[in-house]
Amino acid sequence: MNMIEEAKKQIDALVRASYAAAAEKGLLPSGAELKGTTEIPKDPGHGDYACSYAMSAAKAMRMPPRKIAETLAAEIDFTGSWFAGVEVAGAGFLNFRLGDAWYAQVLKAVEAEGEAYGSVDEGHGKKVMVEFVSANPTGTMTIGNARGGVLGDAMASILSKAGWEVWREFYVNDAGNQVELFARSVDARYIQLLKGEDAVEFPEDGYHGDDIKEIARLFREEFGDGWLEKPEDERRQKMQVFGIELNIAKMKRDLERYGIVYDQWFRESTLHESGYVKETVDLLEQQGYTYEKDGALWFKLTDLGAEKDEVLRRSNGFYTYFAVDMAYHRNKFIQRGFDSVINVWGADHHGHAIRFAKSLPALGIAPDRLHFLLMQLVNLMRDGQTVRISKRTGRAIALADLLDEIPRDAVRFFFNAKPDTHLDFDMDLAIRSDSENPVYYVQYAHARICSLVAALAAEGHPVPRAAEVDFSHLSGETEKALIKQLSLLPEEVRLAALNYDPSRINRYLIELAGRFHRFYTACRIKDAEPGVLEARLKLADSVRAVLALALGIIGVSAPEKM
Repeated sequence: MNMIEEAKKQIDALVRASYAAAAEKGLLPSGAELKGTTEIPKDPGHGDYACSYAMSAAKAMRMPPRKIAETLAAEIDFTGSWFAGVEVAGAGFLNFRLGDAWYAQVLKAVEAEGEAYGSVDEGHGKKVMVEFVSANPTGTMTIGNARGGVLGDAMASILSKAGWEVWREFYVNDAGNQVELFARSVDARYIQLLKGEDAVEFPEDGYHGDDIKEIARLFREEFGDGWLEKPEDERRQKMQVFGIELNIAKMKRDLERYGIVYDQWFRESTLHESGYVKETVDLLEQQGYTYEKDGALWFKLTDLGAEKDEVLRRSNGFYTYFAVDMAYHRNKFIQRGFDSVINVWGADHHGHAIRFAKSLPALGIAPDRLHFLLMQLVNLMRDGQTVRISKRTGRAIALADLLDEIPRDAVRFFFNAKPDTHLDFDMDLAIRSDSENPVYYVQYAHARICSLVAALAAEGHPVPRAAEVDFSHLSGETEKALIKQLSLLPEEVRLAALNYDPSRINRYLIELAGRFHRFYTACRIKDAEPGVLEARLKLADSVRAVLALALGIIGVSAPEKM
């Protein structure tokens, strides 16, 4: 249950009922359409909810908005509602204050819904694909890939919690020039292993990393020296398949260390082998979206509002990345039937994302079905300085190296920062065990509650059921603020899903942990009088449950001891 939305709905019903009563008494003109917004004020002094119905109705009623608000307030019947009262403020705001019943209902909902608490039905079961990381399988994955993996995985979890049927996909770029260059690089290293460094000139634009040497060594170990006598094309094709499979297997292992598992690793090569790329380009030709120039086939993207046209097929007969991407998205939407797709890309793809979205109508796909989560770059920092080299390997830090130094929970929490902001990842802070480290701060709140619950249970005070608790004992502002924060999880999930911003859950967790720590300092629990102890213990345990739920959404553990 989204208690924020439910409260807003109840305010709407209360105001409409009061208007009907006032109109019947002749206090307000009848027949006016009530419209307005209901928001949570930043200043608690303005009530728990503030609505603007009176100001919106002023023109239609030909009355001062404050007079309308005063009349509506006087006619509101709070019997059986979640509200204790309403005040008129400013030019005509109606400021509602919550009553004990609402606070009690929040804690009852946390208990009743269990693991489902925080879920909303914004997606209505629609199918959404989240495609993320999708790095070339020609080398090790970077820190940027690591951030994309965390953001994509967290976004997928949020969408699932918000009512979508979610599919996680890794797009494997196992075709094209880069893969051919990869095979040439492995081949050169293989020849050098057998004949010496000077036996063959290494491709100037080849892959120079030590990982290529290792692939060549493993190829020789498995297949021997005899492949040197094979035709070059056959040998390189064999090496390409061997190396790509090795790298994909390593990618899977590295991502699984981050807790990231995909529903499918989709191979670009299948689009070519099945003829789907050619079929897609042929379809565009048939519909008049193409023209030839300088031997190449061009896509009339300017006809669809873009600033420039795109090449689909080069003069050498090879299809471009843009053509393949169109075929892939046609596969996503038309062949596999996803209602919407979210691509997690680097911010450097911003221009391509805009142009690509404009291409979709040519395929019969509405552009608003494709969304982008664009993330900024990451800087690893240690002692205030940028870090590029791994202590363990002595080379540029890759995705796998980071987990050798930083715990997975910290990596996931830090990388799940707001996607559209540049991230300075403080490696020193990530391993600190104090309140300055945000993931430690949140996890410590959970562990602290677990210790409290265990200690009280040992003293004969197990966590009571909601039906056994008198929640009117939770009357202090610190307690109410904590319950309000608990109530926000469904709304945060909804907004995170709609805004493609998984970092909302991070901020929610930090605020929830902070409000709990303040509550724990201000409100005695262990030696509180009967009734108060049970109510506060139930509140603390509800926080424990919600902390664990929200941490789980972003793939971070909730330890019971620290």
